[in-house]
Amino acid sequence: MEKGTEKRGQWASNFGFIMAAAGSAIGLGNLWKFPYLAGTHGGGAFVVVYLLIVLFVGFTIMLGEMAIGRRTGLNAIGAYKMLSKKFTWVGMAGVLSGFLILGFYNVVGGWVIKYIVQFVMGGVQGDSAAFFGAFISSTAEPVIYALLFAVATALIVWKGISGGIEKASKIMMPALFVLLIVVMIRSVTLPGAGAGLEYYLKPDFSKLTPAAIVAALGQVFFSLSLGMGCMITYGSYLSKDENLEKDALIVPFMDTAAALLAGFAILPAVFAFGFEPGAGPGLMFITLPQVFASMPAGTIFGILFFVLVLFAAITSSISLLEVCCAYVIDEFKWSRTKATWILSGIIFVLTALSSLSMGPMSGFLIFGKNFFDLLDYITANILLPLGGLMMLIFIGYFWGVDKAAEEIEQGGKFQFKLKGFWNIMVKFVGPIAVGVVFLNMLGIIKF
Repeated sequence: MEKGTEKRGQWASNFGFIMAAAGSAIGLGNLWKFPYLAGTHGGGAFVVVYLLIVLFVGFTIMLGEMAIGRRTGLNAIGAYKMLSKKFTWVGMAGVLSGFLILGFYNVVGGWVIKYIVQFVMGGVQGDSAAFFGAFISSTAEPVIYALLFAVATALIVWKGISGGIEKASKIMMPALFVLLIVVMIRSVTLPGAGAGLEYYLKPDFSKLTPAAIVAALGQVFFSLSLGMGCMITYGSYLSKDENLEKDALIVPFMDTAAALLAGFAILPAVFAFGFEPGAGPGLMFITLPQVFASMPAGTIFGILFFVLVLFAAITSSISLLEVCCAYVIDEFKWSRTKATWILSGIIFVLTALSSLSMGPMSGFLIFGKNFFDLLDYITANILLPLGGLMMLIFIGYFWGVDKAAEEIEQGGKFQFKLKGFWNIMVKFVGPIAVGVVFLNMLGIIKF
């Protein structure tokens, strides 16, 4: 058994790993960004392009990260250090990403808990935009809700791999899909839902521009939790009896299924009641509460919807915290208890600053951005695409695709059916595709 694996534990089952990995991938981006992107970039035409990119780029990077993790049995930094010290900084970028993302992700997780509570109490009454604005700009309440979310994340990670992350994921991921399907059925059966379905799925190839393709690339990349060390870390807990090729196909499939279902659950209902679709917090916390207020039994469906959003958020947040914890457990020999709670405490300082930057500290700007937006920009536009790009270059030209394939095949135990395809993607297509996304994110090239 590789160094560190025994101390850090392993997944108890293949199903548990798949649920945890899918949970890491399925997050808020599936729910508040994909449906809008599909609708504005050609509907069904965009969906087809998105699926192709998932198969080509998403599968390629995910399989590479899983192979690195299992080969070393170490955290993101330790894995690169073991295979090539020159690339240790790539692992550092991944761990830093997890640290910074949690700084603002906890805030949004707190908003979700607030809305669950609000719908249990009867829903959002009156102007939902004013309600949301007043809530996020207040001083104490959003920080308290963010703390609740952060503590829930920490408790799961503290319980360990099989006893915490795996057990929670095996409950929350199936429940998320059940809730998505329930909300979807209600949404598509509403009078007037057809307009939303047409917006979402009707192919319009005139909108399938280079900008749309880059948007699809970016959505695939960030939706699958690539470039932040999550799949390296989760892969490090896998046994040698695991078929990585199969897993690297199943997880993106589940992530894509969640994104597609989210479109069916959200857009028909938005159009049925005459609202404009949008992306981001505005869709989730302003438009949808208005939709639920207009819908028969809307309070119940509001509760169901925000519970499934909570499951999506927390299964992603635990993977981010585990990336950070695995590093200090491996490298500094901290206990899981010490790692979980000390790191969560430090991260919560960033969380509090992110929350307050929406209200009392809104005038404090860094490079023209408040603290929340700054953390989002650094991770989404720089660290994640850079991490994914360098991982492909590392496997393609330094560690070598043959050595990676040896880890995937396990001495002939598994037939690597897509080996030739994967080699081409790792060495040529993947780096170009991710490089284009990276340059576009930085504003160096524009589409």
